[in-house]
Parts: sequence; C-alpha cells; structure tokens
Amino acid sequence: MEIPTDIGNLSNISYLSLRENNFSGEIPPSIQKMEELEVADLCDNNLEGTLPQWLADTDIKYLLLSNNKFSGSLPPHLFQSQSFLALILSYNNLSGALPETIGEASRMKILILSSNRFFGTVPPSISKLGLRLLDLSCNKFSGNEFPIFNPNSSLAYIDFSFNKLSGEVPVTFPLVVKVLLLNENEFSGVLPQEIAKFSQLQYLNLQSNNIGGEIPNFLSQMSSLIILNLRNNSFNGSIPISLSNLSALQILDLSYNNLSGKIPLGFGNLTGMINNHDVPAKPFGQIPFPSSIAMARHVNRTSFWDGKVHILQNLEVFWKKFEQGLPIQNIQIYTFLDLSNNQLSGEIPDSLGRLKSLKSLNLSNNNFFGGIPWSFGGLQRIESLDLSHNNFSGEIPHTFENLLQLSNLDLSNNKLEGRIPGGSQMDRMNDPNSYANNSGLCGMQIKLPCEEIPSKPKQVKEKMVKKSKSSETWFSWKMVVIGYPFGFLSTILALYVTDYFYIA
Repeated sequence: MEIPTDIGNLSNISYLSLRENNFSGEIPPSIQKMEELEVADLCDNNLEGTLPQWLADTDIKYLLLSNNKFSGSLPPHLFQSQSFLALILSYNNLSGALPETIGEASRMKILILSSNRFFGTVPPSISKLGLRLLDLSCNKFSGNEFPIFNPNSSLAYIDFSFNKLSGEVPVTFPLVVKVLLLNENEFSGVLPQEIAKFSQLQYLNLQSNNIGGEIPNFLSQMSSLIILNLRNNSFNGSIPISLSNLSALQILDLSYNNLSGKIPLGFGNLTGMINNHDVPAKPFGQIPFPSSIAMARHVNRTSFWDGKVHILQNLEVFWKKFEQGLPIQNIQIYTFLDLSNNQLSGEIPDSLGRLKSLKSLNLSNNNFFGGIPWSFGGLQRIESLDLSHNNFSGEIPHTFENLLQLSNLDLSNNKLEGRIPGGSQMDRMNDPNSYANNSGLCGMQIKLPCEEIPSKPKQVKEKMVKKSKSSETWFSWKMVVIGYPFGFLSTILALYVTDYFYIA
C-alpha cells in the first residue's frame, strides 16, 4: 500500500505521522502542497527510492524517515534547506559520500544518519552546523582527519562508532560535549591529554580500538564522567589510583587489555558505585522543539535529554545481561565494574565491598590470589559476580548469604574449598559449572555433602586465553546477535526523538 497521492490536500495540518503503517513506494510529491507542515514522521515503513530534491523546498522542520528502504546518495540540495531542525535517516540503504553542502543547513539541531552505507571522510563543513546531536554511527566512514568544531558550540552528543576511522583519538569537539562514542573504529596511539578539556563529558566510549600505553592520570580530571569504557584495547601498566577520584562514575569497563598490578585500594571510594541511583537525574540541557508539539500534555520540553545517560547505560549493560542470562526488563541504572581478561594480580581489596550499588562485578581471567573478601557480603545490589579463572583460595565467605539479588555467580577455576554458603538466594546458585575446577568445595548446590569430600581432588586449572579483538567485542556477543545491541542503541535514539514528536 502506498501513501495516497492526494495527501497533499491536507493543507492545514502541521504534524503528520504515518509511522508503522507498512507503506511502500515513494514519498508522494503532493506533500509539497502541505504548506503548514512542520513535522513529517514516516518512520518504520517500506518506503523506497531516492530522497526527492523537493524536500529542501518545503517548510518541514522535522523530517523523520528512519527504518525504511531509501537508497542512493544524499541530494546536495537537501542541505540547502533553511527549515530543517532535525533530519533522521537512520536504518536505510543510503550510500555514497556526504555532500559538502551539508554545512549549509544552518538551523539544523539534530542529524542522525546511522546504520546506512555512507563512506569517505566526514566533511569538514559539518562543523558549521549548529547541532546539538550528531550520529554517524554504523557506516563506513574512514580517514584520520576530522572536522574542527567550534569549541563554544552546543553539540552535546557525538556518535562516530562502528566505522573505519583511524589515527589518533580526535579532540576537535566542542567543550560542552557530554556523550562521545568513538568505539569500534581503528584509532591508535595513546590517549591525548587534550581529551581532559571536556570537563562536562559524562559518557566516553573508546572500546575496541587499538589505543595503547598506560591509562593516563589526566582522566581523573574529567569529574563528570558517569560511564568510561576502554574495553578491548591495548592499554598496559597498572590501573591509576587517580581513577578513584571519579566520584560520578557508575560504569567502568577496563576489560580485555594488558593491565597488570593490583586493584587500587581507592576503588572502594567510587561514590557513584556506592550511592543509590533509583531517582533518575536530568544531566542534559534543553533542545528547542516547536511549541505546537510541546503543547502536547504528555511531552516535556526536556524529555529528549532527560535520562539520556540512563538510556546509554542500559545499552552498555544490555549485552552483559543478555550474555549472562539475566532478566533485561526494567533496566534502569545498572552500575558495574569490569576488570576481566587482564593480567591483574594480588589480593582483592576489602574496600570493594563498600560498592553497595554495584550490580555487576567481573574480575575473571586475571591472576588474583588469596581469599575472597568477606566484605563482598556488603554488595547488597549485586546481580552478577564473576571471579572465575583466578587463583582464589580458602572458603567462600559465609557473608554471601546476604547477596539477596544475586542471579549469576561464577567461581570456577580457582582453588576454593569448604562448604558453599546457603541462604535464600545462594541455594539457587546451583549450576555446577559455577563451582567447577576448585580444590574441594561441597554443598547442596553441587549435590556433594560436605562429609563426602574426596581428600585431595585433582585440580584442573584451565586458564582462559585472552580473546582477540575480533572474537568478542562490546556489542558482538554471539554470532546470531552480532550488531543487534548497537542497532538497539540507534533505534532507541531515533525512537526517543520521534516519540518526542508523537501526539497521542
């Protein structure tokens, strides 16, 4: 079914939503006659063909065409429109290089071109736009030169992830940037000190690049950081104790690197992992939207940005919960610490037990030794705890009986012995694989009464080999879901924008 050709006769409407109607064919030219139209939402259909040039000659301010089948390159004339405030073209089959005219759409605030087939370099002229949000993720952009944005512009959200960008980590972004996603590219070298100038940055994702050297101390100057993801790079040396000063940090992932040494004692003072975060914050500023839409009673003018970090956290942890078989409904703020798959050693500091808001702790595949801290019984909100493939010895602390929200536990491949603690939740941790290859554990969970422990069972230590960058990355967990979570990110992003416009 195609969009009726006489739709242009609706000349007095300002808001048109035809999303999720299975429309096919091309956008009818009669829409040009809708002189009052400000918002055109045609998302989630099967519309096809190239984007018509005449779109630039309308007075449409918000053009939402995501999740269709549009193809071809972007017409240069499209960006000569002085009406567009938001252009959302994600999840189509668009291709080619971005036109240099892209910088002429001077009023544009939101530009989302994710999940297409664009290639080439990011045009320098894109920095001329007065954007608040720029999403070019999941394309084939390449090169090591980046637009130089006005340091005083209002661009707060930048997503260049899942491309083929290379060179050193770029730092030519506005000072007010709050979300910077550069993951899944080919960046190399060391982290430039200039990145510390982004004092308002709340989410930094550099996962799955080729960045090396030591984790620099100057990251501790970025006091607004809530999410720091350096997973799957080539960082070496010890974890700087200065990271303990990031009091807002709620998600820290340093896994799949070459880090060595001990966990800093100060990690027990990470305030963001101690405090209760049930009440969402409002970390971002406003984006202007037309008053005719803002009049909708259920729409808040700041709703685009409200909770943005919480949405991003959900995306960051979605793979964790999926992979571990944890329930994924009602995800809110999911605080986690992942130091797995490094060369870390020493005893675990008791201070980690103070992180009572921590939902997931992964220290697996390292060289830790000594006993598991009894203080871990203070991890009141912990849902997933993975200490596998280390050299922990002694008994499992009886304080584990207090972990009432625990739903995933892996203590395998250590040197633990003695009785496995019981309790309302620990009794449910009865997967034998969670305790495999230890020195002599017993308990109802593994159906081995403690009085029948073999005197000296043979221990099998199977230290897991560190996976390569290509074998497991942040969003490609299992073969059947490669790319899905990031698609989830872009979809959420697009829907979050378009739902803002939706008037029930």
